[in-house]
Amino acid sequence: MFTGIITASGTIQSLTPMGGDLRMRLLATAGLDLTSVAIGDSIAVHGVCLTVVKIQNQDFWVDISNETLACTTLAEKSVADELNLEPALRAGDPLGGHLVSGHIDSTTNLIEIETDGRSSKMLFALPEALSALVAVKGSITIDGVSLTVNEIQSLDNGEAFSVNLIPHTLTNTTLGKLHPENLVNLEIDLLARYLQRQLETQNRGSL
Repeated sequence: MFTGIITASGTIQSLTPMGGDLRMRLLATAGLDLTSVAIGDSIAVHGVCLTVVKIQNQDFWVDISNETLACTTLAEKSVADELNLEPALRAGDPLGGHLVSGHIDSTTNLIEIETDGRSSKMLFALPEALSALVAVKGSITIDGVSLTVNEIQSLDNGEAFSVNLIPHTLTNTTLGKLHPENLVNLEIDLLARYLQRQLETQNRGSL
């Protein structure tokens, strides 16, 4: 489990095909203390829960399956790209954001960016399959960053949702480098996912 509070960034050092999967090597900034990370531990890489398979100084390696490549933006990443990193939540750690599983529900694109005081208001397309699971003032995770949904609006070709990013978030995550049409990883609130499943089960039982 994670919180969506980004503690470090990682720069891709290499991408190596491994029997149909992909092995990614990342150089982590000082915000991620790899001395407390063991082989087999989980790290959220751009919001995707991945398993550490090798560690050397501030470099670590993760294996990415074809399924993960197909369902996230990681397949589009190249050497030298910067990614958001967060170590797994440990017992007793503060829960500063919200509970995040690192299981991406969809990718979506940034539609537009507006200046809002010292912050930036970003509008993202809302995938139709997730429409009922995203609520105003609810939590959402974009590229691993815990954010609050400010507004949901109807467009000619579907729906969109907006979030506001303060200067700290823009500076300390990759979201400040986004441009319209860029794809991002999207994870809905974990509680909404389970509530939907419960309602589906109840509805089947009432038929």
